[in-house]
Amino acid sequence: MTDPALEPYGDPITGPFWEAAARRVLLIQRCEDCEACQFYPRPICLACESRHLAWIEASGTATIYSLTTVHLRTAPEFEPPYVTALIDLDEGVRMLTIIIGDNPKIGDRVRLAWRERDGLPPLPIWTTEWRKQ
Repeated sequence: MTDPALEPYGDPITGPFWEAAARRVLLIQRCEDCEACQFYPRPICLACESRHLAWIEASGTATIYSLTTVHLRTAPEFEPPYVTALIDLDEGVRMLTIIIGDNPKIGDRVRLAWRERDGLPPLPIWTTEWRKQ
């Protein structure tokens, strides 16, 4: 029998995303008809309603659109304070995520990182730290 905690990671729509995440690869959907990209995964293109969607690897770079610092515990795995943000991937899609690094600001460039989780696929998070290297 399948572990109920793992079921959301294997459904037909989001399964490819989570399988790639297990390999530390960030996938987004791109419509094969109008070439629009989208995130989060859906069964149809939001731009043209086509069902001809493909998975592409995202570049792993983005810009912070909006952010806030969370000071209350909302989940056991997230120790406050932490920064949540809406980011615009270079491919043109917006993603809700966690930002790590010193003093992130709106407009900052960020790069993909991964947050490991016991027994589950890692979560894509984003970091400002790569700018210091």
